[in-house]
Amino acid sequence: MSLKDDINAVKQELSGDEKLLEQAFHLEKFFKKNKKIIIASAILLIGAFIGYKVYNYMQYSKLEKANSALLTLDKNPTDKVALEKLKENNPKLYTLYIYSKAANSGDAKALEAIKSNDEFLKDVINYHAGVARNKATDSEYYKNLSKIEKAYELIKAGKKSEAKDILITIPKNSAVAAVARLLEHLTIK
Repeated sequence: MSLKDDINAVKQELSGDEKLLEQAFHLEKFFKKNKKIIIASAILLIGAFIGYKVYNYMQYSKLEKANSALLTLDKNPTDKVALEKLKENNPKLYTLYIYSKAANSGDAKALEAIKSNDEFLKDVINYHAGVARNKATDSEYYKNLSKIEKAYELIKAGKKSEAKDILITIPKNSAVAAVARLLEHLTIK
C-alpha cells in the first residue's frame, strides 16, 4: 500500500508541475500575442505618472513664487515687481491682496475696479465699496449687517415703519441682533 501511495503522490506532484508549466506557456502565449498593447500601456502609465509629478512640481513652484511675492509685498507694499509676480503666479491671491489694500484704505474706486470671478469675493467687494461710499448695499455674506445699514438710512430719512419692517427680519441669534433691537427703539414714535 505504501508503494501505491508513493506512486499517487508522485503522479499528483507531476500533475501540479504540469499545470504550472501549462499556465506558464499560456502566459507566454498571451504576452507574445498582446506584447505591443502591454508595452504601450506600461509606457502610457509611466508617462502619466511623470506628467502628474511634473504638473504638481510646477504648481508647487508657482505657489512658492506667489508666497514669496506676498511676503515681499508685506514688507514693501510699493514693490511693483513683487505685485506683478503675485498676479502672474496666483491671480486669486493677487485679487485678495488688492481687495485687502483697497478695503483697508476705504478706497471705493479701487474696490469697484477689482474684477473677480468668485461670487463670494464679488459680494464682499461690492459690500465694502458701498461702505466706502457710505451707501447701504445688498450683500449675501453680510446680509444682516446690510439690513441694519438700510434700516439706519431709512430711519435718518424718516421712514421708521419701513426700517422697523427690515429690522424685524433679523434673527435673534444673529451677531448684530442687539444693534437691530437698539435701532428698533429709534422707530418708536
